[in-house]
Amino acid sequence: MRVSTRRAFGFAVVSLCALSSTALFLPLVRAAADHVRWDIIHLDPTTMPLPTISAGGVAMASARNPSTLSITLTGSGTFVGPASGGTSGGVKGGGTWETFDGTTSTGKGTYEVTSLVSWTFSNFQTTGVLNDLIDDGAAANGVAVLRIRYSDGSEGVLNIGCHGPGAPAGTLEGVIASKDHVTYWDGQAPVGGVDANRTVFHVM
Repeated sequence: MRVSTRRAFGFAVVSLCALSSTALFLPLVRAAADHVRWDIIHLDPTTMPLPTISAGGVAMASARNPSTLSITLTGSGTFVGPASGGTSGGVKGGGTWETFDGTTSTGKGTYEVTSLVSWTFSNFQTTGVLNDLIDDGAAANGVAVLRIRYSDGSEGVLNIGCHGPGAPAGTLEGVIASKDHVTYWDGQAPVGGVDANRTVFHVM
């Protein structure tokens, strides 16, 4: 009986060690920082059978109070998304901005990204659906929030969402932003045949 008990105890210890090592190993494999490129993109639907995406597109968002206020943005850049899911100063990039009240331009210039607030990876995009000329790593769906500084001295936040091929439901496609006290809550949705309001991430 003692022999059986010892064997059972030994087997239990070995099993526990194996499970523990597996549990410790999996986070080490998965807990790695993401090196990500983001772009507001062009989409050319005429290059059938695969629509073509490339860098250098434009996206718009509007305020709610009043809804006549809007912002137009271009941009691209890179960031390091920590495995912890926290903030990061490992960022580069920026683009151009122009604000409007109705159809009247109220300011324009450039902006630069100063830090990453958060990065949420959704999944990798379905392959073979788009002709990707950016081709900088694997195309991915997700959401990034970036702190930015505008060329007129104001500051704000740029929220980039990509709901590309194979994305789970609910992800924003396009951008929303803030500039000082104005929040451009409503990202304009992409419309078929209109080359605007589309984004992409590439995990490098």
